[in-house]
Amino acid sequence: MPKEYSRSQRVVEQIRRELAELIRLEVKDPRVGFITLTDVEISPDYAHAKVFFTSMTGEESVPEILQGLRRASGFLRRELGRRVRIHTTPELHFHYDRSVEEGSRLSRLIDDAVREDEIRHRDDDN
Repeated sequence: MPKEYSRSQRVVEQIRRELAELIRLEVKDPRVGFITLTDVEISPDYAHAKVFFTSMTGEESVPEILQGLRRASGFLRRELGRRVRIHTTPELHFHYDRSVEEGSRLSRLIDDAVREDEIRHRDDDN
């Protein structure tokens, strides 16, 4: 049986896709290059959308990226309103998504712990 999605889930996914395309193709601000939109959360009344992104350039460039995204937010909202048919085009709020970096950090910690454990077991066997 196919998985059913609520209307708000479909709208959120469409907003994410449209924003990703707009940012990639239409936003000319060099500060906004090399980002990936990871998630969008929308308020129940569709008035506000939190747009989460990661950057290939790392966390040190996030302030400049946020400036560029905030500067482009009016344009993005207007274009989003033209592309997505909803009663209210949400105000866009951009947030850096640390989950990818945090996941990598945790993965490294786990790998280090496993290596240390293997070394201890080898030393115990000798």
